Amino acid sequence: MTGDLSYRKLLGLPGVAAQAVLGFLAQLTQQVAPIGIVLVTQQATGSLAFAGATAAAFGVGAGMGRPVQGRLMDRRGAGPVLAGTAVLHVAALLALLACARVGRPWWPLPLLAWSAGIGLPPISVSMRIAWGARMAAEGRTAAYSLVYLVQETAMMVGPLVFGLLIAVASSSLALGVVAGAAGAGTLAFARALRTGHVAAVRQRGRVFTDRRMLMLLAVTTLLGAVVGALQVGVPALAAARDVPAATGLLVAALSLGGIAGAAAYGARVWRSRVPVRLASLLLVLGLVLAPLALAGPLAVFWAALFAGGLALNPSLTTSSLLVDEYAPAAQGEAFGWVSTAIGIGGALGSAAAGVAGERFGPSAPFPAAAVFALLAAALAATLINRGPR
Repeated sequence: MTGDLSYRKLLGLPGVAAQAVLGFLAQLTQQVAPIGIVLVTQQATGSLAFAGATAAAFGVGAGMGRPVQGRLMDRRGAGPVLAGTAVLHVAALLALLACARVGRPWWPLPLLAWSAGIGLPPISVSMRIAWGARMAAEGRTAAYSLVYLVQETAMMVGPLVFGLLIAVASSSLALGVVAGAAGAGTLAFARALRTGHVAAVRQRGRVFTDRRMLMLLAVTTLLGAVVGALQVGVPALAAARDVPAATGLLVAALSLGGIAGAAAYGARVWRSRVPVRLASLLLVLGLVLAPLALAGPLAVFWAALFAGGLALNPSLTTSSLLVDEYAPAAQGEAFGWVSTAIGIGGALGSAAAGVAGERFGPSAPFPAAAVFALLAAALAATLINRGPR
């Protein structure tokens, strides 16, 4: 079976195409929420530091929520969890907008942002479980690649829609509209998951029965650190070159590369062992990013970031395939821990890149990202010949 047929078979399954569209809509706030929280909080308080701390509370909440959401999904199915998180997520964001007014107390804002993060609906986790369960092992690369295609597209389109809404209205109204659309999309997505009897999936196993899962979490933490370092490095480089407007184009290069990489990776059936592929992809990612410390024109950076995206999303897809092997009876919680690990890695990578950029110049975050990728490749290589423990 060719990969093209895997994609065709996946999208031909009852409900999957609708789930992909609704999943895209439901994930619009994933990138928009922290940006919007910063804008409305700074406008209300006049403090960028407090706005940043409030946005960080959203990230902390999202990281804490994913494993809990996953465990609940393993035991109760995706539908109730998606409905409950949609209500919490939207209600917390709307409450934050109501409290973010000049002259009102500041203290509720971080708590509400944290609650919105806790309630960030587990759309991608739900899609991995639902689509993976409906595809044979050789078709799961296409299934998980489609998950990242939908997610990456939502993360790229969401801020664009948000920016347009700000241009015609205000940041508060824009965040409220996007939050409402995402909440409605989540509820519709939960309803669409019932197609194909996906809601009947129940799992009651333990995540860390196979100790290789801990090593996989270490790998995904480093992979998250790569993303975090790039998120700091790209705007810092553009500002240092006196072209801050180029930030959007450089970020788009990574996203477009990720979309192309996920599409290409899922478009064929791979016969090589999954740990070998993961280590190889991470090695390529590190080698692509390393020369950016010496790159000159921004066009070269754009091309290198696009190439990095080609390896980045397939790496994430491949880590999902290993979850199938290491935690088959607790996939919801396991995918939740992977999401948390990526989020923690992103925070650590951003901090490390900020220090590196401060001490060694605006190009320093890129070799830092390369080091994280190469370390992840080395750890992934230890999984190649390691059996269950």
